Amino acid sequence: MTMKNKIIVLYFVFFFTTILSSNCFTQIDSVRKSKDNIIVNKDPRLDILTQKQALVNKRSQMMTSNGLYKGYRLQLLSTNNRNQAFKLKYDLLTAYPDQKAYVTYQAPYFKVRFGNFLHKDEAEKIRKQLSKAYPAGVFVVEDAIEYTPKDDEDIK
Repeated sequence: MTMKNKIIVLYFVFFFTTILSSNCFTQIDSVRKSKDNIIVNKDPRLDILTQKQALVNKRSQMMTSNGLYKGYRLQLLSTNNRNQAFKLKYDLLTAYPDQKAYVTYQAPYFKVRFGNFLHKDEAEKIRKQLSKAYPAGVFVVEDAIEYTPKDDEDIK
């Protein structure tokens, strides 16, 4: 193929591509100018399902790997005297039968922790009450707590 034939073929290719592309753009502009509306009919049960999934996601964020919730407890004592720790636990359970008290051992200390609080402000409220009875110090600490949420409860 000679050079002259190559130029002619190239010219025709260029000519046809410009014609096709301009026609294509004209069609795209006409589609953009049309004002058709799309109506989507959604099953209302999808909203309920979405709300339930959002609640499950919130709750799973609050949980630890062992199935307990991330929350707060009050630490009243850290001692290496086992008898003193269990006596304090007994005193707490007698004074506050609606709450739970825990003794944990982290060598070489026995720690006495009290309550299961989902929010820090709840723990602070009880801490102020207990500080009067136990002036040595009551501290709010993060801990994995025992908690069973109600079905309609919203966890913050």
